[in-house]
Amino acid sequence: MTERNVLGGELELCGIDPLTGFHRDGCCSTGPQDLGSHTICAVVTAEFLAHQRSIGNDLITPMAQYRFPGLVPGDRWCVTAVNWLRAHHDGAAAPVVLACTHEKALEIVPFEALQEHAVDVPGDLSGLEK
Repeated sequence: MTERNVLGGELELCGIDPLTGFHRDGCCSTGPQDLGSHTICAVVTAEFLAHQRSIGNDLITPMAQYRFPGLVPGDRWCVTAVNWLRAHHDGAAAPVVLACTHEKALEIVPFEALQEHAVDVPGDLSGLEK
């Protein structure tokens, strides 16, 4: 069975550099073992990273034991729905790539909140450096 995104289509790849996803497969796929619901494909910003650190979710410091490289602004990362929603309520939500955000996120976050922060980010960012 194909996993679906919040738009009703097939779940697309979120990011491979760094390699994201609860399963570290590049997708915000989920399952029963993903208790945190790492289902939202966010393009992290400095503001979002600072907010997450302030609530005890350090996404900047690398943690090799979890195959976590540490994030910098611009990275695409599958974040937990609860923490993204908290950032949204606190005015620090990161942009969201809807096609890469798992439909399970909708059990926690209203679609309208995701849509408000939606951004279409190309998979190949090299063209943005010119």
